Amino acid sequence: MSAELDVKYTAQLARLNLSEAEALKFQSQLSQVLSYVEKLKTVDVTGVEPTAHTSPVFNVFRADEPRPWFNSETALANAPRQANHLFVVPKVIE
Repeated sequence: MSAELDVKYTAQLARLNLSEAEALKFQSQLSQVLSYVEKLKTVDVTGVEPTAHTSPVFNVFRADEPRPWFNSETALANAPRQANHLFVVPKVIE
């Protein structure tokens, strides 16, 4: 698929109305990116371990233990609206 088709197709998927000048500009930029990717394919990466992050990422877990917390009256003390010990909020889904 050519860069021209890629740009027009991607713009259509994103519901973007690109002018001819914009499409030509993005075609040129896409071609530059793709040529750089081709250049990266020539790099020897044997012995390089694949990574998802540049630094080690570990999950830090703590024991899930009950702790003293405030009660519902304290939590609702500053609520603009409440009913039956619950927050009353505006409906967001119609």
